[in-house]
Amino acid sequence: MARYTDASCRLCRREGCKLFLKGEKCFSANCPFEKRNQAPGQHGANQARKKTSEYGVQIREKQKVKRYYGVLEKQFRNYFELASKKKGVTGENLLILLESRLDNVVYRIGLGQSRAEARQLVRHGHFTVNGKKVDIPSYRVSEGDVIAIAKNSREMKCLDDIVSTTSGRLVPSWLEYDRDNYSAKVVAAPKREDIDFEIKEHLIVELYSK
Repeated sequence: MARYTDASCRLCRREGCKLFLKGEKCFSANCPFEKRNQAPGQHGANQARKKTSEYGVQIREKQKVKRYYGVLEKQFRNYFELASKKKGVTGENLLILLESRLDNVVYRIGLGQSRAEARQLVRHGHFTVNGKKVDIPSYRVSEGDVIAIAKNSREMKCLDDIVSTTSGRLVPSWLEYDRDNYSAKVVAAPKREDIDFEIKEHLIVELYSK
């Protein structure tokens, strides 16, 4: 399966904002974006001076959201098509679908320092949904679902390190997190206001509507 293998911090520099791809490192003074926040490449410093077309702005917004959630182009397009068929605002539907991914939920409750780490833990079968093991990062959770660390995985040495590192992370209101049992319940569907990352989803809708 295709995946990005280059340095993650280059993606933040290309989009001109932090995408929080390296977990808690992104919140520290060691974040490479803080030291070098120009676009990657020999002429990165000059790119900010160039006038970007309307199409270019839309492309960059799409790329930013894709990279933030760790989704590749074909899957992202499928999410958009599904969002456009649902009732409501297409852009908001798209973000809610992305927020409902299992790997994002694991990240949101602090059982993964980054979405990439959460995705890897899910793929390795360390999580259950309603008591059944689920190893598909794109699995879409629903209201009432209970996500938990699998019994055989609760003694993982890395788990305590992850939890201690992410202890200050704010859990969104649509998730009810039980820190003692490493589990969370989906108490409601995510809403647009639950997403604290700056996204202009209307630009993505305009791009795909051409």
